[in-house]
Amino acid sequence: MDYDVAIIGAGASGLMCAIFAAKRGRRVVVVEHNAKAGNKILVSGSGRCNFTNTNAGPQHFISENPHFVKSALSRFTPGDIIDMLDDAGVSYEEKKAGQLFCTRSAKDMLDMLMGQARDLGVTFIFSSKVLSVAREDTFAIEISRQTIHANSLVIATGGVSFPALGASDLGMRIAKQFEHRIITLRPALVPLRFAPKDEKAFAGLAGISFAATVRYGKNSFTDDVLFTHAGLSGPAILQISSYWDKGIPLTIDVVPGVDIYAKMMAKREESGKTHIKNFLYGYMSKRFAEAWCATNGISQTLNQCSEKELKRIAQDLHEWRVAPSATEGYAKAHATRGGVDTAEISSKTMESNKVKGLYFIGEVLDVVGHLGGFNFQWAWASGFAAGISV
Repeated sequence: MDYDVAIIGAGASGLMCAIFAAKRGRRVVVVEHNAKAGNKILVSGSGRCNFTNTNAGPQHFISENPHFVKSALSRFTPGDIIDMLDDAGVSYEEKKAGQLFCTRSAKDMLDMLMGQARDLGVTFIFSSKVLSVAREDTFAIEISRQTIHANSLVIATGGVSFPALGASDLGMRIAKQFEHRIITLRPALVPLRFAPKDEKAFAGLAGISFAATVRYGKNSFTDDVLFTHAGLSGPAILQISSYWDKGIPLTIDVVPGVDIYAKMMAKREESGKTHIKNFLYGYMSKRFAEAWCATNGISQTLNQCSEKELKRIAQDLHEWRVAPSATEGYAKAHATRGGVDTAEISSKTMESNKVKGLYFIGEVLDVVGHLGGFNFQWAWASGFAAGISV
């Protein structure tokens, strides 16, 4: 079976590439080992697909080569995916600043992509595992019961996060076969596990969330933090996890934007016999305040503390040091950090600099975005860049 373009992976980047390649008259086949397309699309955004972020600039992406994303992002913008939804009559809404979601269901997004691809004559082969890939005069892709030949081969297999949805390291193995370097893989946008001491102290708080600023090195994020049975999650933790290295603490400001020392001093003047944990009820949940005070050995009233002691308590609230023991791993990671080294890929076309006709797009590359629709925008942009080039 001969095609102009073979795409391995029917996720967001693969579908976008298929659409724009087919628009140029290419004969396109998409091979997917799952029984259907877009599993990650369907579960994203709690089933409503946070499909882009209107603030999707290069500063929201992590890569060993931070300049790599600039070309693709500039040529397929959030406005372009919005136009595609508008043309298809798919409604959407902004939830948090810049984050756009389908109004009804993520299925609307997938139906739009699949509908366009099929209308353009794209062939889909589902439930077919890629057994081998070879480069002859063309690419030969051996799958169940047949071999596909194509002039161009696009690897859109994604990262290794969410293995329950069918994620695998196939794309990395193909890259290695063609002598591409792989930047070390690690879970990204993933919950963090407490060290044993902290897990014992805070295990009973699972389900409680609070607003915080989480810092690690030069990076900081202000958003909600959520206690889990084993550690911490929530948007701010997921964001910082992409930067975190095991063994190094992060700091959490549990009262961001509040001069808590000034508040304590004012309360001491008004009602000095107030216990510190009772004072903290106004700034965090009762159970969190009690656990935090117990862990830090605080049982005094405000007027039993010197100004120096209150300053120390305030500093600890603004700089709660947490040294996680590990992440929750790929099973709970929203994305994968690392991947195919972008130094060996054209930032304009996504084509390999080593093998003519071989392309890598989406999360298989060493590009991961922040939480909030950025990874989908990278999928659309990189898929478009390859689709107009293959």
